[in-house]
Amino acid sequence: MSGPLSGLRIVEFAGIGPGPFCGMMLADHGAEVIRIDRASGSRGGSQPVTSKDVLARGRKSIALDLKSAEGVALARKLCASADGIIEGFRPGVMERLGLGPEELLKDNPKLVYGRMTGWGQTGPYAPWAGHDINYIALGGALAHFGRAGGKPTPPINLIGDFGGGGMMLAFGMASALLNVARGGAGQVIDCAMTDGTAVLMAMLHGMKNMGVWSEDLGANMLDTGAHFYDTYETADGKFVSIGSIEPQFYAELRRLTGLQDDAQFDAQHDRRQWGAMKDKLTALFRSKTRDEWNAIMEHTDVCYAPVLTMSEAAAHPHNVARQTFVEVGGDTQPAPAPRYSATTTSTPQPAPMPGDDTDAILASLGIDATEAAALRDAGTVA
Repeated sequence: MSGPLSGLRIVEFAGIGPGPFCGMMLADHGAEVIRIDRASGSRGGSQPVTSKDVLARGRKSIALDLKSAEGVALARKLCASADGIIEGFRPGVMERLGLGPEELLKDNPKLVYGRMTGWGQTGPYAPWAGHDINYIALGGALAHFGRAGGKPTPPINLIGDFGGGGMMLAFGMASALLNVARGGAGQVIDCAMTDGTAVLMAMLHGMKNMGVWSEDLGANMLDTGAHFYDTYETADGKFVSIGSIEPQFYAELRRLTGLQDDAQFDAQHDRRQWGAMKDKLTALFRSKTRDEWNAIMEHTDVCYAPVLTMSEAAAHPHNVARQTFVEVGGDTQPAPAPRYSATTTSTPQPAPMPGDDTDAILASLGIDATEAAALRDAGTVA
């Protein structure tokens, strides 16, 4: 792999969601990420184990039985050779396995030990199960997704699992690894999705503190309250997005929709009139197809874009020009991001199946073919 993290070895204990996303980010940017899969071949959760799993791309895989002392010993040996690890179990699980921070940092004092949980390693909720919807609820984000008069609507699982979880852990791993490179010691990263969700809400907390954000659902400029920041249905049942906040962009919206002479639209920030102006725009956007609005509004400063599905996004000329999506194993996937001026990132490799690289990884630890065969016969590796 090429990229700015080339030369780093990360061990990832197989899991679902945010941990694998963190591993994908690190692998995308050049780190050697070795996933410890279960000898049974399962990774937990309901998703099948398949090479089409985007979150698992770019890895090497060794399959170990961590219920056996021999499997744990191999995991410790592998972690001793690594710069960092990622684990996403409930608090206490790694300690019970004999793979907790105390043991692994004793083996490798420079190790960055990344822990990914929903509630964090401490606090009243820490021992209990949860999912993205629960974490963003407690973190203060879910209450603000939805339209006026409706109920809070989870934005898929992008905020807790991936923004406040996996991406936050990737940032923490990169920060701690940089600290080690500058002479610092290894350490543990306690990455909680509730904490990360709260951080993602930083701007809105600032706006609330300044008195310009209402906690009422769908009552603000950015949460579909405003007529100039929303999605609108078109004549063909598709949708477009409008984000004409600044005066010059709002003026373009009025010009291109033919509303420049409608005096009601002079009161852009009069919240009492937002509903009536939104009704007018709703009727107006339904008068043309999405393609017709594209012809009018694309490549202008309206702050406009068609609302695209995943399949449509991959084929859009802008994304094609930037190579935002790539083909991996015959399937379309997002390309690694962000991009660098002096280093390049490789096209990711398809996700390995559990144990695909067991022999090669054992060899890198100094275990010869005879020993490897004995471990396989004993069920320690698969």
